[in-house]
Amino acid sequence: MKRISIKDVAKEAGVSIASVSYVLNDRAEGRIGEDTIKRVQKAVTDLNYRPNKIAKSLKTQRTFTLGLIVADISNPYFSELARIIEDEARKIDCTLIIGSCDEDKVKFESLIDTFRERQVDGLIMAPVENSGAYLKRLQKSKIPFVLIDRNMPGVDAASVQINNFEVACTATEHLLDQGRRNICFVNYTSKLESLIERERGFKASIEDNKEANFKILGIDKNHIDRDIELGIESILTAESKVDALFFSSNRLAISGLKQLRKLKIPVPEKFAVVAFDETEAYELFSVPISIIRQPLKEIGKLAIATVDKQIQNIEMPKEAIILNAELIIKESSLG
Repeated sequence: MKRISIKDVAKEAGVSIASVSYVLNDRAEGRIGEDTIKRVQKAVTDLNYRPNKIAKSLKTQRTFTLGLIVADISNPYFSELARIIEDEARKIDCTLIIGSCDEDKVKFESLIDTFRERQVDGLIMAPVENSGAYLKRLQKSKIPFVLIDRNMPGVDAASVQINNFEVACTATEHLLDQGRRNICFVNYTSKLESLIERERGFKASIEDNKEANFKILGIDKNHIDRDIELGIESILTAESKVDALFFSSNRLAISGLKQLRKLKIPVPEKFAVVAFDETEAYELFSVPISIIRQPLKEIGKLAIATVDKQIQNIEMPKEAIILNAELIIKESSLG
């Protein structure tokens, strides 16, 4: 059976090969008319045309694959972001290969090595703790990459992040406005810059209010449920005056809400609650949860656009793109 070629599509549509190429590579806008685009698209469908990616790779010296490394694919935040990035990669005719490193440095570096062996054109990564030295070596290899969700201090690389400090300030000020004066920030014991910035924003808002006090509850990522249980027990003592809980991630919030429900602690009567990131698991709690919503679609689009720009121009732009997250106020933090 003869393989359908781009020449066959051009003949069927009655247009030039160049016009077909513009349509197939999403570069038709401003070059050819809408009628021509529709004729090419119809010919592609009628002939069941499939691009020959092997031939394309030989010609362009590209594999048209991208590697994505997330911290934990089971986390709803990362799974949703991965889906968005996959959809955006498809728009530039690239296949996305996804790896989950579980916040483990050895696994993170191993995944990068594997993706490079597969000759991906570029990488999109959520870097893990202590991976700065490896990323600096990676830069010397000239492979395009962009960091998402968090940056890496000391690594001058392109990144797409949110305004962690500012939005943490906003959420804390909301709790203060609701009359909460003893707020506990529940955070991982981590050196990740994004988490440090969230905690720093929280503390800055508390310190600006002379009537308010704060407590930091540090959680080991390998023992979340255990540490959450012990932490909530500690703030339920007679000496504690904690009246609000601010969780720095959805994973911590889920564990904390489970413990509150187990102990039949009323929200927001006893504790007001605010949490970073969305998850359907919050719907199982009796009270709608106030959240900090990250602009996932925009993060995904910009991550792909940034790495594609590097690939196309063979350059390494170093700018950090900072997007605004949004506080969504619901019943859990009111009153």
